[in-house]
Amino acid sequence: MRRRTPTAGLALALFAAVTASLTTTAASAAPAPVSAAPALVAAAPDISVTNVQAHLTQLNTIATNNGGTRRAGSAGYTASVSYVKSKLQAAGYTVTEQYCSACTYPSNNLIAEWPQGPADQVVMFGAHLDSVSAGPGINDNGSGSATLLENALVLAQQNPSMTKRVRFAWWTDEEQGLNGSEFYVNQLSATQKSYIKGYYNFDMVGSTNGGYFINRLTSTTAAPLKAYWDSLSLQPEENVEGQGRSDDYSFQQAGIPTSGYAAGASARKTTAQAAKWGGTANVAYDSCYHRSCDTTSNVSATVLNRSADGVAYAIWQLAVGGGTPTNDFSVAVSPTSGSVAPGGSTTATVNTATTSGSAQTVSLSASGAPSGVTVSFSPSSVTSGGSATMTVSASATATTGTFTITVTGTGSVTRSAAYTLTVTGTGGCTGGQLIGNSSFESGSAPWTASSGVITNSSSQAARTGSYKAWLDGYGSSHTDTLSQSVSIPAGCASYTLSFWLHIDSAETTTTVAYDKLTVQVGSTTLATYSNLNKASGYAQRSFNLAAYAGQTVTLKWTGVEDASLQTSFVIDDVTLQVG
Repeated sequence: MRRRTPTAGLALALFAAVTASLTTTAASAAPAPVSAAPALVAAAPDISVTNVQAHLTQLNTIATNNGGTRRAGSAGYTASVSYVKSKLQAAGYTVTEQYCSACTYPSNNLIAEWPQGPADQVVMFGAHLDSVSAGPGINDNGSGSATLLENALVLAQQNPSMTKRVRFAWWTDEEQGLNGSEFYVNQLSATQKSYIKGYYNFDMVGSTNGGYFINRLTSTTAAPLKAYWDSLSLQPEENVEGQGRSDDYSFQQAGIPTSGYAAGASARKTTAQAAKWGGTANVAYDSCYHRSCDTTSNVSATVLNRSADGVAYAIWQLAVGGGTPTNDFSVAVSPTSGSVAPGGSTTATVNTATTSGSAQTVSLSASGAPSGVTVSFSPSSVTSGGSATMTVSASATATTGTFTITVTGTGSVTRSAAYTLTVTGTGGCTGGQLIGNSSFESGSAPWTASSGVITNSSSQAARTGSYKAWLDGYGSSHTDTLSQSVSIPAGCASYTLSFWLHIDSAETTTTVAYDKLTVQVGSTTLATYSNLNKASGYAQRSFNLAAYAGQTVTLKWTGVEDASLQTSFVIDDVTLQVG
């Protein structure tokens, strides 16, 4: 939640809280008694607070690895977006990143929509994903972000029939003035705004000395949030402290109904609130608000759990129907392309997923293969959610060229995916060196690299020629990447990736890897180097890539540098020799 200067009214309220009766038992940290309400919440799933806390641990680690912060526009924020996005995509959400060019720190909002329910009837749930620069921001606002992420994953896993469409959002640049959400709302047309029937905001929902606050408590929009907390006898109050200070304000200004949960920030808990909720009177709801101590230890599991379950109850009340969803599934092939020489073979993985209803048996088949090419699956049928190995074999007389093979899954419905196959012109191995511009002397193509990585700077010498790839070396939190996509032919006896690496570092430790270079082929890590490997001159590094024969893969080097003392990872003369 963004900070604001206290108004005169707020200052008087704070003074009153401080000068209230000091006879309150300050150590009364036990939560208020809770009454169960099984009839009220029976339809909604229980959200595992352990899973929510696991997301918070990941966000805390991301901050630790990126200078202690997840501030908008920083490497820590970018990594936070990547973490949330990967989880949502794997669950089947339609996920988009929206670049906020008007933000103080230009960076991306993350929008995820569950692709069921009427598109003109949207219920939206949002939380800001950025922290302040002073700390990792685990309560403010990892708590809201993680709560929404786990709710989104549970909704996908339960896959109920939907009466409305649910859209989740993780905002950037909130701490600089609600900029990310304001940018999003301003980009909506009048029609798109009219589709959003309610926006629910969750900012700081796990405060250690927390209260139970609801935005616009008595509104119709707030009713499901209030109903859940009422069922626990929590007696929630209006979120006075948060008015106009979080992303619901951007939607409110556009005329969209809003509500949301909050557990309190820097304002102090009153004696009356401590009596009904537990905790300590005359102490801030969150004593680590906007500080470096806002870590995973700065979150109340009890408050977080009640918030997460209340979000689930609201989703089910607002958007979930009572019918049985139609059984459906998806099919995907990884990788999506490959090559094979006459007399050779290549493989790919066929992945299935249950996208609606219950899992079912899916029979696999293929069409579109050229003469002399056969496609087989092991196993030939799977239960949706499972995978199979697809083997493509070419005879010595197979027709050469590039073809689209359609992989089809047949169950209660039929779903398919495309695989591009190249049958090379001759049998056996066509040897040679596969890396383009291997010494970086011919500009940047076909490499993809971070700005300034491919350089002829005299500050680090190339092994040969004038150019090389220089990752990191800034002495501050920084990430550089270098990559190239390569098609590896089948049928060869050897596949050797080789490159020359020089590591120069100002780090003096002999035990801690502060700065790291990761070498990957596809999603597989081949090796990791660090400041501990620093040495004068270049050393050759080599790897066997025979496992990737017949595939098109991306070779990638990623250098990640911490907040101080430079480490330079300098790469030259990259080759992939097959023969």
